[in-house]
Amino acid sequence: MALPATPPDKMSFWEHLSELRMRIIRSLLIVIGAFAFTYGFPFGLQDISGMQLFGVHPFYFFKGMPPFRFLLWTWAKKPFLEAMAHQTGKAIGDLQPFAFTNLAEPFFSLMRLSLWASALLAAPFLFYQVWAFIRPGLMPKERRLVIPFVFITTACFLGGVSFAYLKAFGFLGDILFQEAAAAGLRANLHASDYLDLFIYTTLLTGAMFELPVLFYFLARFRLVTARWMLKYWRQASAIIVIFSALFTPGDVILTAIFFSVVLLGLYFISVVVAWIAEPRRPKE
Repeated sequence: MALPATPPDKMSFWEHLSELRMRIIRSLLIVIGAFAFTYGFPFGLQDISGMQLFGVHPFYFFKGMPPFRFLLWTWAKKPFLEAMAHQTGKAIGDLQPFAFTNLAEPFFSLMRLSLWASALLAAPFLFYQVWAFIRPGLMPKERRLVIPFVFITTACFLGGVSFAYLKAFGFLGDILFQEAAAAGLRANLHASDYLDLFIYTTLLTGAMFELPVLFYFLARFRLVTARWMLKYWRQASAIIVIFSALFTPGDVILTAIFFSVVLLGLYFISVVVAWIAEPRRPKE
């Protein structure tokens, strides 16, 4: 006779490890599937767009469409080219700053960019796996918040990535290129080095924007309170400045200050979130 299943809120240590392994495997499979799309789409369909099937052209929409990895590269280099055009006064179409010295560099660089894009594409599914793992430790009422959790965490992360792409990276590129333009230096950049900076900046900013979500759960589990966060905001500010100085890309003080201000703003937003999330004591 089969043994009854262990209730989710009474799982043993080894059952938790087994659950974690299952969630990691599912997350990897999700990312692999998304990577196949971001790297290979439209999978050669543009080459047979003239083929007719029952008198129609089912793949005509993909005619002349380059593989998605090349579209991603065009999108990724745009903020820097805009900053470069701003500093040099040249049109973006006239700028060709990227080069390679290793034949394998373009292949692996575009593969890495596609992998980064696949993580963004799979973000809702990945955050659901995180929720499914921590769900047994939540109260029954909180377990019903799966849709808001997935939506909010995904929105925060993608909001951070969008902020990095639209604002932070343009600001960073403008600052970093200003000295080179003033010295009359000609840009001859490795695509892999540029992508290191691009991916690191966007992922770091996306993770920073998850700060309110983190403090929500810390407050729910009574590990922090809004009053405690306000009491130690000066110490938190010092930690934020040190963190920004150590991990901000570019090693430029202005970018460190920029990210410090952003993080400090997120910290005070987290104070409000923690106040909302704090379990209320029943009135006597």
